[in-house]
Amino acid sequence: MRLTQLTIRTFRNIAALDIELPAEGVVVIGENGEGKTNLLEAIYYLVLFRSLRGAKDRELVRFGDASFFIAGEGPRRVAVGYEIAGRRKKVTVDRVEMKKLADGVGRLTAVAFAPSDRTIVAGGPTGRRRYLDIVLALSEPGYLAALSAMRQALRQRNAALRNGHGDAARAFDAPFAAAAGTVARARRRWVAASAARFQDLCTTLGEAGTCSLLYAPDHHREDDTAGHIEAALRRTFARDTRRGMTTVGPHRDDLRLSLDGRDQRTYGSAGQQRTAAVALRLLEAESLAAAEGSPPVALYDDVFAELDRGRQERLLALIRETLPGQAVVVAPRESEVPRDLLGMPRWTMRGGTLDRP
Repeated sequence: MRLTQLTIRTFRNIAALDIELPAEGVVVIGENGEGKTNLLEAIYYLVLFRSLRGAKDRELVRFGDASFFIAGEGPRRVAVGYEIAGRRKKVTVDRVEMKKLADGVGRLTAVAFAPSDRTIVAGGPTGRRRYLDIVLALSEPGYLAALSAMRQALRQRNAALRNGHGDAARAFDAPFAAAAGTVARARRRWVAASAARFQDLCTTLGEAGTCSLLYAPDHHREDDTAGHIEAALRRTFARDTRRGMTTVGPHRDDLRLSLDGRDQRTYGSAGQQRTAAVALRLLEAESLAAAEGSPPVALYDDVFAELDRGRQERLLALIRETLPGQAVVVAPRESEVPRDLLGMPRWTMRGGTLDRP
């Protein structure tokens, strides 16, 4: 996919920006706090309509303003506006308003690489589930609808449990189980299909050991059919009632990453965790490319500075293979950008404004 034009209004520290993006991409140099990461965040917002960094929408509005607007032209035109008053968000695709935000998700595709990706490996299960959900929402038809249905039923069941309404909670067992089964099966299929490639990517990036990727469901489930999930809900109902929450289901599952049989979260070094995180992002890019028929836009937020020269070269070789399309690379200094990427146009970001030669 290629993003040809980008329009930003009052987003973070960017007051107004209208740019045409070169086909091969661009390198943006800027000191910390000048807005270069905000540029990447604005681009990625057009993919999922939420912050790349987990911020609330109202926090994305430029200080002193009441709304923000972002539009991108690619294979189609995607635009999103948000107003603090009423917390209203409007998404249009090719100038047609989407009745539901989910209808616009993934109309433009991008993959974002950042130093914080290491937390996918080093952090808790929530980040790894979020990773799986993003990959599958953008590459698996029907996944986002099933995920939304599961979350809605989960919220309703948990609310009933918290309020001591056991019979009302049981009414949500069937809809939760049906959607949860779809979610869990899709996750399990993707992980099984990706495990060998994950090993290949880690090896190419310089990891000598055996790198494993395994879907780890909560231990109460026998399998991912709706019937078995409902049975698990019945078995754990007394405990759920005491805790006021649903303790079985895909919302409790994990993606287990190991190196030579040892959990990367606990035993992996910082370098090993970074390698695994980069491999996960490359897997994400390949999944999106297979689904769309073209590679997503690659967004690189100062990811090369943490890698030694050998790992930089290996990563660049993989990028050329996996992400041969458009790239937006941001870094505080040119010296932190690999030489191979400095052939792209170079812009400078200062105070939310881009200086272009």
